[in-house]
Amino acid sequence: MWRPMGSRGCAMDVLGSASCVVACLLGGLLLALSLLSPPLSGARLPGIRRRRRKPVRVYMDGCFDMMHYGHCNALRQAQALGDQLVVGVVSDHEITANKGPPVIPLHERMLMVGAVKWVDEVIPDAPYAITEEFMNKLFTEYNIDYIIHGDDPCLLPDGTDAYALAKKAGRYKQIKRTEGVSSTDIVGSRMLLCVRERSLGGSHNHASLQRQFSHGHSQKVNDVGFGTGTRISHFLPTSRRIVQFSNGKGPGPNARIVYIDGAFDLFHAGHVEVLRLARELGDFLLVGIHTDQTISATQGPHRPIMNLHERSLSVLACRYADEVIIGAPWEVSKDMITTFNISLVVHGTVAEYMDFSKEESNPYAVPMAMGIYKQLNSPLDITTSTIIKRIVSNHEAYQKRNEKKEASEKRYYETKTYVSGD
Repeated sequence: MWRPMGSRGCAMDVLGSASCVVACLLGGLLLALSLLSPPLSGARLPGIRRRRRKPVRVYMDGCFDMMHYGHCNALRQAQALGDQLVVGVVSDHEITANKGPPVIPLHERMLMVGAVKWVDEVIPDAPYAITEEFMNKLFTEYNIDYIIHGDDPCLLPDGTDAYALAKKAGRYKQIKRTEGVSSTDIVGSRMLLCVRERSLGGSHNHASLQRQFSHGHSQKVNDVGFGTGTRISHFLPTSRRIVQFSNGKGPGPNARIVYIDGAFDLFHAGHVEVLRLARELGDFLLVGIHTDQTISATQGPHRPIMNLHERSLSVLACRYADEVIIGAPWEVSKDMITTFNISLVVHGTVAEYMDFSKEESNPYAVPMAMGIYKQLNSPLDITTSTIIKRIVSNHEAYQKRNEKKEASEKRYYETKTYVSGD
């Protein structure tokens, strides 16, 4: 094939120039991308700052009277909708005006809410209804992004929605109500029902009603059967719920493990404070929850008020408890101490059952003999019987309060629809 002289060289010159242009363009593009992209090593380029994302702060309020695992699960769900959870605790005065007298005073309710491991901040004396003034305070002073409440309606005495303003402002988010428990259920179905049943056909006084809940009996712990008391529970325990409440972490290889056990019935501020002290004595707090049958044998046939799984969830939600034994044995054995690598066994000075030292079979005999038993000075003089006494001594007022609440709960269940979430 014939070719003109010099045509090959000329073509090569042209191709070389084009390649040079392409190479320059590609080089410039790669340089620009390297300047815009974050360095792979994680080091920052001089003069370039990465903007931090503002944490999403969510707010949830409530009375948190007779606080139970349903309240804790609501707080867990609320916290999952943001980065920081701020909780408003309604004042005693506001509760009395809107619902009737609270069983638990504000300072105890504050301790309870503050001890829940998903709570970052607590606001005392929160209003029952979110007014425009308080809502603006939440947005400006507390930097709240969203206000959270459950799917069950919260109505004021005049029938209006307590969260109407937050919904109108577009700053409202809803979570799923935890089924199977409510303060109304605990005070009404589980306790006042027992009071009514036991008082039918005869006169009674507050002391006799109180004794119905506090008399132990002589049955041996290991011999007691399964029939206990008047508890009515609609709780449906699932493995998923236990996982949600668990820390998911065990103790480290050299951790000092502290063990404390008990009923932890109607989980209250006295429980919270003794758990706090116990946790301070080590690196990991293991809490033993006694069975319903054990509690009935030692504290009376009308105990416990809350069943084993309910009590376990309440303790798991507490920031001071690292792990629980669901259905812990009454006696702390050498094998148990070895199995869990327990360094110290503790017990509070204020407890429902303190006669163990007089028993033939002392449940703490082994840790005492090993020199690893310690008695803690309980910060608060509160027991489950204290809570029961408050309800029994004012049972007529609580009965009226519950009748109103039961009516609204009945309406909720009649119109209830499926809500996604957990």
